Amino acid sequence: MKALFDQVSFECSKNVTKAYSTSFSSAVKMLAPSIRQDIYNIYGFVRFADEIVDTFHEYDKEQLFLLFEEDLEKALENKISLNPVLNSFQHTVNKYAIPKELITAFMKSMKLDLYKNEYTTFDEYNEYIYGSADVVGLMCLKVFVNGNDVKYEELKEGAMRLGSAFQKVNFLRDLKADHDDLNRTYFPNTDLSRLDEASKQQIIQEIETDFEAGFQGIIKLPLEAKFGVYTAYVYYKKLLSKLKKTPSLEIKNTRIRVPDYEKVGLLAKCYLNYRLNLI
Repeated sequence: MKALFDQVSFECSKNVTKAYSTSFSSAVKMLAPSIRQDIYNIYGFVRFADEIVDTFHEYDKEQLFLLFEEDLEKALENKISLNPVLNSFQHTVNKYAIPKELITAFMKSMKLDLYKNEYTTFDEYNEYIYGSADVVGLMCLKVFVNGNDVKYEELKEGAMRLGSAFQKVNFLRDLKADHDDLNRTYFPNTDLSRLDEASKQQIIQEIETDFEAGFQGIIKLPLEAKFGVYTAYVYYKKLLSKLKKTPSLEIKNTRIRVPDYEKVGLLAKCYLNYRLNLI
């Protein structure tokens, strides 16, 4: 009855996605049914790893992460895991031949969050973003192109830049929690305790450049993926627009979000643009 266990595992990854990110979950629903579950499987894995290093403060996070890492290795090797999220993830990794180096880079960046609080150089910053976000975009791209290596190489840069844009928006949105609660500073050469408008605008310009490059990849995606990825892109662009209009001191002291009613309007706009072949 391995098939039944796999189905239970898939449902677990889907529920993790729905519970932790309503925006991302909504975007995944816009993907073709044939690839939807595999994106849930990737997100569940990514979410659990991130959860260990970000929230389990009353536990030995380093030990928990080590156990998770060991279970991951066994899951990939044995093609099964009694951890439903890892079982789902290994299924997708093996189904689409997701390169091990992408997973290794992701785990390396997650592990950095256990002890590294500040990124003082752009090399460190870029390496962290590559591991925490770019490779996640590449994992998803492996699913989107369904084994087409030529298409993967063509869209690789756009997927990475879109992943970078999403991550940097998250950094800016979560500035208060990262700085005050976790004592982390991701943006190099930026005093987040006294974030000024000039520094904020410089960060936003960097994100907008990533978004422009990412959009060029979106328009070339297979139809099964295009609408869902475009929806996520529009959500994050709206969030960036709100951050751009929010005074720097307010960003430092609150968490900017897109209300549900606005998300509904954005979804309708995305669908119209998609149907009119505007993307």
